[in-house]
Amino acid sequence: DAFVAFHSDKAVVKKYLKSLLIGELAPNQPSFESNKKKSLLEDFRELRCSVEKLGLLRPNSTFFFLIFLHLLILDAASWLVVWHFGISLVPFLTGMALFTTAQIQMGWFQHDLGHCSVFRRPKWNRVLQIVVINVLKGLPASWWNHLHNQHHAKPNCFRKDPDLNMHPLLFSLGKTLSVEVSVGMAAEAKLLKADSYRAEVDLGHDNVFSFHSLESRRRSSCPTIISISISSVILHTLLCNQEKEVVGKH
Repeated sequence: DAFVAFHSDKAVVKKYLKSLLIGELAPNQPSFESNKKKSLLEDFRELRCSVEKLGLLRPNSTFFFLIFLHLLILDAASWLVVWHFGISLVPFLTGMALFTTAQIQMGWFQHDLGHCSVFRRPKWNRVLQIVVINVLKGLPASWWNHLHNQHHAKPNCFRKDPDLNMHPLLFSLGKTLSVEVSVGMAAEAKLLKADSYRAEVDLGHDNVFSFHSLESRRRSSCPTIISISISSVILHTLLCNQEKEVVGKH
């Protein structure tokens, strides 16, 4: 189910998986993971089919077009304000506010493009993502995709989720929040221990709640944005130095 969720284009997947086929499961082998309950998997698949039939996973082209349009308008307006009114205090602050808003919104828009959520064809998502993050933001899409894949592989795991690997001297996110969540989940487990069935159902719900609670705190934090900016500056410095070394060798 996780594999299907991450690979939307089934035709491309089948094309590249043919060379990796090593055999087929025997008839008596289960087609689901042994550590997961079959009934839960069936409920999840039924829910996903219902969501797909309702069209809730289909992207709204008009919405994303307006998002992209307002990003371009904000970005252009920030430069026009400074160009027309000069760099005195009020025009500079106004232009900076418009530019900052545009850059933050571009980050979330390219995030949706990186997840292939805007267009039905992954290729179109990749092309527009390169335009947004490479051209408009000045960061390589491959770098962001690499880090974000790690984030989804180990979400909110300290030292494994790049989104939590803040600068140790400037930010306190990571260990503190991970410990808070672990302690909270342990306390919830003790409270629910009396009723085994209720514990099984509610603990799963509480785990999801704890994850989303941590996720919302991480995403809404100003230090996260600052840390990403620091990472982008470090990345640019490394790329520039690498380019100078290559030019020097030639």
